[in-house]
Amino acid sequence: MSVRTRFAPSPTGYLHVGGARTALFNYLFARKHGGTFVLRVEDTDEARNTQEARDAIFSGMKWLGLDWDEGEGKGGAFGPYNQSERKENYDRWFEVLREKGRVYEDDGAWRFRFERKPVTMHDLVCGEVTIDYRDESNTPDMVVRRSDGSYVFHFVNVVDDLEMKITHVIRGEDHLMNTPKHLQLFEALGAPAPLYAHIPLILNPNGSKMSKRDLGAAVGDYPKQGFIAPAVVNFIALLGWSPKSEDEIFTLDELVERFSLEAVNRSPARFDPEKCAWVNQQHLLKLAPEAFIEAAKPFVADAGLPVDERYPAVAALVREKVRLLSEVPAAIGFLLADNFDFDPEAVEKVKGNAAAKDLLAALADDFAALPEWSADAAKHQIGETAKAAGAKPGQLMFPVRVALSGKSGGPDLGDILGLLGREKCVARLKAFSESL
Repeated sequence: MSVRTRFAPSPTGYLHVGGARTALFNYLFARKHGGTFVLRVEDTDEARNTQEARDAIFSGMKWLGLDWDEGEGKGGAFGPYNQSERKENYDRWFEVLREKGRVYEDDGAWRFRFERKPVTMHDLVCGEVTIDYRDESNTPDMVVRRSDGSYVFHFVNVVDDLEMKITHVIRGEDHLMNTPKHLQLFEALGAPAPLYAHIPLILNPNGSKMSKRDLGAAVGDYPKQGFIAPAVVNFIALLGWSPKSEDEIFTLDELVERFSLEAVNRSPARFDPEKCAWVNQQHLLKLAPEAFIEAAKPFVADAGLPVDERYPAVAALVREKVRLLSEVPAAIGFLLADNFDFDPEAVEKVKGNAAAKDLLAALADDFAALPEWSADAAKHQIGETAKAAGAKPGQLMFPVRVALSGKSGGPDLGDILGLLGREKCVARLKAFSESL
């Protein structure tokens, strides 16, 4: 049996991280088994569908690298792949139900007649679940066609899965109770049902259910915030799936190799923004320096900083210091522009050093008098200036860093001295000394 999975989003809003994870798990499972990954669009809700939401789904999928085999822009043998174009298909299968006496009219709508028996499903994640349809008060016959002739989700979902020969339905746990209804429909239509796997919900850090407005919910926000796609894919894969090892950082190909439904957790996953940023940092560290420099460039330009001949060397300094590309401008701004902010805590710490003001002024003069300027010569001079004043070099290092960068941490001081050059270093040391 050739594996066929599908992701079936509704274009009524942006691509949610929960939807992206569903797409990812379907993609990984299909790729792992050499199967087919289908993207179809559940766009029958005309009142809420928007082109903007549709575009957001496709662009989000492409950004994540979850390329589909059939669907939008790809075609396929089982199209059309938009539910809005499939009414004839639904009408045809509705007639099958009517001929079999499995539907009846009720106030203009049509209801599906459940078989009054227990229905057991064997879920690949949740295990065995049974719903008893003998109690009609708990399980009333469901509407499959509304009075206006449109069809409900349960019916079109089953028909699409049937016609598109879907073998495995991997979807959110919130659909778990829908599955017995779908099994009854498959049985009534005389078709084998796919295998089902319901993956756990994603919760906020406080344990509440993640909504569309919560931090980290919108996939479209991740690139703007400075995340890179491989890191986001890696992170959402860990929301409900365990590699069964201590490893946590994976490429998409490595995820395909490691993924299995048996390793999907039964309990809800908690979204951890700090963990997401950490995973992103690990992926930034794996980038080639040139790739990091290129990826950070738009963020630096958007911050109004010059992206000139100095930029590549400057950006390379902070590759191991930042978690997000959006942090790069603040990390390197002082190296590209003279107008930068000072960290108040760092300044207060310098003020606590009574000798700092005079030491910085003396160092400015000594820097100006150096016969030749280099990072090594400047670092050596810091030690000499401190020694001449009866201080330890370490007592001067921190004030110099703050004077030149406004920060208490950052790139190596030698790199800062070399990139800024003599003129800027002297000017900044004097200005900061006078401000103390």
